[in-house]
Amino acid sequence: MTAYTGRIATTARSRTVGSRIAANLLYPLGLPTLLLVLWGLVATRSTNQFFPNPLTIAEAFRETWIGPAFVEDVLPSLARLGLGVAASIVLGIAAGTVIGLTRWLRELLEPLLEFLRAIPPPVLIPVAMLLLGITDTMKIVVIVSGAIWPVLLNTIEGVRGTDSVMTETAESFQVSWWERLWFLVLPAASPRIMAGVRQALSVALILMVISEMFASSSGLGYRIAYFQRNYLIAEMWSGILLLGLVGVFLAVAFGLVERRVLRWYHGIREVNRA
Repeated sequence: MTAYTGRIATTARSRTVGSRIAANLLYPLGLPTLLLVLWGLVATRSTNQFFPNPLTIAEAFRETWIGPAFVEDVLPSLARLGLGVAASIVLGIAAGTVIGLTRWLRELLEPLLEFLRAIPPPVLIPVAMLLLGITDTMKIVVIVSGAIWPVLLNTIEGVRGTDSVMTETAESFQVSWWERLWFLVLPAASPRIMAGVRQALSVALILMVISEMFASSSGLGYRIAYFQRNYLIAEMWSGILLLGLVGVFLAVAFGLVERRVLRWYHGIREVNRA
C-alpha cells in the first residue's frame, strides 16, 4: 500500500513538473507560433509581392545570413552595438552619480540636460559625419548620443533617492566616502540604473540600424536598406527578422544579468509580497 501511494505521488509530481514546463514553453512560444501560422495563411492567399510567406523568408534568411554576410555585416554591427552600449553605461553611471550627489551641479546642469535630451539622436548623424567622417567611431558616437540618456537620468534619480536616514547613519559612523558610494549609494540606485540600461539597449539597437543606413558600406542597417532599394523583399524581411532575434537575445541576456545583480532586490520584493 505504501509503495502504491508513493508511486501515485511520484506520478502526480512528475505531471505537475511536466505541466509547469509545458506552460513555461507555451507562454513565450504560443503567440509567435500562432502569428506565424496566420501570416502563412494570409500570405498564401495574397498576391502582394511585398508580403512573402514565412517559409520564403526563412529560406532567404538561410541563404543571406548564414555565410560570409554574418562575418562581414552582422559581427561588425554587433561589435559597434556592444561598444556603444558599454560606453553609454560607463559614462551614464559615472556622470549620473556625480550629478546626483552634487546638488549645485544638478541644479546647474538640469536645463542643459533637458535641452540635449530633447534633441532626437538621428538628426545628429549629419553633424557626426562632418566631424568624424563615415567611420565606425561616428556610428558608435551616434549610438552613445541616444543610449546614454536613460542610464544617465535614471542614475541621477536613483542616487538622489538614497535613503537619507541610512546616509546620515553612515556619516555618523564616519564611513568613508568611497565606502558609502560603493556599499550604499550605488546599491540603492541599482534598480533605477538597471531600468535605464534596459531602455538603453532598445535605443542603441535602433540607432545602430539608423547609423548604418547613412552612407555606409556594411552592417545590418546597410544591408536592409540595400535589399529595399533593389526590391529584394524576402531578403529585406530576413534582415528585419535577424534584428528581432538580436533584440530577443539582448533581452534574455539582460534578464540573466539583472537577476544576478539585483538578486537582493528581487528577494526583498518576494518577501514583501509574501
